[in-house]
Amino acid sequence: MDDACASNEVMETLAARAEEAERLGVAPGAGQSPTRPRRLLICLDGVPFEVIRALKSRGMFDNFREPARLLSPFPTLTNVALAQMLGATPPQGYESLYFDRDSRELRGGVSKYIGRRTPDKAPSSYMEELDYQEPLPFEFLIYVATDAVWQADMRRFRERFLSSPPTRDFFGFLKATDGLLHIAGPERLSVAMRSLDRILRRLQGECGSETEIVVFSDHGMNLVENRRVHLQSHLRSAGYDVLGSMRARMRGSRQVAAPAFGLCGYVALYCGEEVDRARLARDLTGLEGVDFSVHRDDDGETVVVTGVRGRALVAREQRGASAAYRYEQVDGDPLGLAAVSQDLREEGVMDGRGFAPDEAWLSRTWDAERPDALANVFESVTSPRVRHTADVLVSLQDGYYYGAPAFSRMVRLLATHGNALRPSSQAFLMSTHRSFPDYTRACEARPLLRG
Repeated sequence: MDDACASNEVMETLAARAEEAERLGVAPGAGQSPTRPRRLLICLDGVPFEVIRALKSRGMFDNFREPARLLSPFPTLTNVALAQMLGATPPQGYESLYFDRDSRELRGGVSKYIGRRTPDKAPSSYMEELDYQEPLPFEFLIYVATDAVWQADMRRFRERFLSSPPTRDFFGFLKATDGLLHIAGPERLSVAMRSLDRILRRLQGECGSETEIVVFSDHGMNLVENRRVHLQSHLRSAGYDVLGSMRARMRGSRQVAAPAFGLCGYVALYCGEEVDRARLARDLTGLEGVDFSVHRDDDGETVVVTGVRGRALVAREQRGASAAYRYEQVDGDPLGLAAVSQDLREEGVMDGRGFAPDEAWLSRTWDAERPDALANVFESVTSPRVRHTADVLVSLQDGYYYGAPAFSRMVRLLATHGNALRPSSQAFLMSTHRSFPDYTRACEARPLLRG
């Protein structure tokens, strides 16, 4: 769990829930509660807040309360986000193909999607809480048989729910929505969502109005056609050796690993011993499509943000159970926070050393171009969002992606996610029974989902 969310109150709530589950003889993640009605929990992969709000304005999901924004962590990816939202173990890497810092080589990849799901193919313990998710091979088939896959996915979900014990919660993860947006765009997604709306209405009629339905997404999505950034050729032209393994240390070689898998709007870079992270970050500013990169400073207490709009330092100071952040502009304004910083200073919220409370930054940036930028970007390289954290994380501009060249040749990418910008960072959360706060960080979501 990120430090920005690890308040005593949240930790005590999680501990109390675990003790109660143990007393009842129920697994902590089973979602069963003696104090409330049954809950149907559905995660829709990759559906942005703005899309669900637009669908609701057209009459869909009108039995739900207004959707709230669920702020997804950077990089805005399924395994990273759901591990945060459910308080689960961090995944090994950002995607199925990742760089293992212990073995100093790439691990995983397409083999993770072949055959059946086994413990070694579960990226995080959040999967232990799922009562339904699509069969493993369908995660790829969505890109070649889009309509057939989402229709089958929703049919299987409904059948699984109706056959489940009526005395316990049910948690379904519908991943086909992500593929629909990537390949077919929002109009095709709206057809699928209308079908889901009808299914949920029937289910509530069959189960009774006391059954609460909670629908949320893990991350958002930009809804623009995207093109590939030429990252590896750019790095090689700048004098770096882009490798899949750094087990052999070659003197004088500036080794960099850049796992390329899904077609997403971020890059994770792992550096060899002779690579200066600050120089690498500066070299990346010349690559078309880069918004900013972030890495830890040599002191380990500060992170450096370097982008096309300048360079800044972000520092955090712990104040009991809460935190304060400082945004120090070295050259320019890479995160677009100069005006917010000035307002905090003029209002007397910021102290003489430039620190302002985390909540003050959040309350002014949850709907910014880069939502919750200070805590989100700082923690992306200082907290264990994944087990093998990158040395340099890159957020690309909307309209650009990085990933496996083979996948790039297979699809025309009409939307993607991964960066720290608002379309990808704002997921949604809505319920038939409850109204939620306007915005909630991913790491604060579990009490709302499972409590």
